[in-house]
Amino acid sequence: MRTYFLDTETTGLRPPEDKLVEIAIIDEAGNSVLNTLIDPGRPIGFATSIHGISDDMVSGAPSLDTVWPRVQGLLSGQHVVIYNAAFDCAFFPDQLRCSAQVSCAMLQFARIYGERSPRYNSYRWQKLTHAAAHIGYRWEGQAHRALADAKAARAVWRWMGSRSAA
Repeated sequence: MRTYFLDTETTGLRPPEDKLVEIAIIDEAGNSVLNTLIDPGRPIGFATSIHGISDDMVSGAPSLDTVWPRVQGLLSGQHVVIYNAAFDCAFFPDQLRCSAQVSCAMLQFARIYGERSPRYNSYRWQKLTHAAAHIGYRWEGQAHRALADAKAARAVWRWMGSRSAA
């Protein structure tokens, strides 16, 4: 079983009303195996101010329906690591159930970071940018773009793995 790292950018926070605008998948070595803009079939709106992806940029990009068979082919039976997996998975037709396992790097990092949230009686979730800074990661690309975020998630995941191996 291979491990892949996935990240997405979206038009907002609420699927199915909100849609994907970018998907990136990298392998264990950090190589990009899929990096594409997605035409959401609707205006992007406020989210452009977060990730910088504009309506003009996605004009002519493939739809999720077009890209989905490739995503499914890559991830079927594989281990997928996502920073905030519950969020990203919700945007895919099968919520990435095609994979053998989905791991949430954000939840694991929250436990290691150890900041308690009395409101939720759990560990406080940390943003990917905070987790990356905590481990001393130097960004490759712009934060809040799918490929750069997938690489940062991979770095955080590997850092956590090296801590448990030590």
